[in-house]
Amino acid sequence: MLVGPRRIRSPSTDIPGRVSTGAKFRPGFPQREMAPCGWPRLPRSSEPEVMAMRAKDMLGKSGEQAAAEYLESCGLRILDRNWRCASGEIDIVAAERYALVVVEVKTRTSLRYGSPLEAVSRAKRARLRRLAVQWLNAHGVRFEQVRIDLVGLVYDGTGGFSIEHIRGVG
Repeated sequence: MLVGPRRIRSPSTDIPGRVSTGAKFRPGFPQREMAPCGWPRLPRSSEPEVMAMRAKDMLGKSGEQAAAEYLESCGLRILDRNWRCASGEIDIVAAERYALVVVEVKTRTSLRYGSPLEAVSRAKRARLRRLAVQWLNAHGVRFEQVRIDLVGLVYDGTGGFSIEHIRGVG
């Protein structure tokens, strides 16, 4: 059964599908612009929303940048950074000759709670291995080897990092 557009009659309008809210125009008061669904339209900001990064996030971002520069200086070619899927995130994806290298980067401000590399558990290394396979499938490329590396950085307080790189942990 086909039904045509429903017409709702109101005293102020005879527009198909439009419901009158009973609100009247009042001179001198700002009028709300209405969205097509009948709800008041939210004001749009002309400027993008800026969110301040937390110190921890800034440290992690600068640590990942330092790690990427270090890896490039060691001869690795960076293919991807901060690749995400439903299963997790890979910090850095690189290539070294015929090997795909998945790199987990851990950055700390001190050694008070241990080395940054101690924070990477066996479960995390297994997850990185699964993520490496997902990255390969998503990008349709093949490598002879897949290697998991860890890069631990400790901020030295003067804008630099001390870097520890462990190859082939998983």
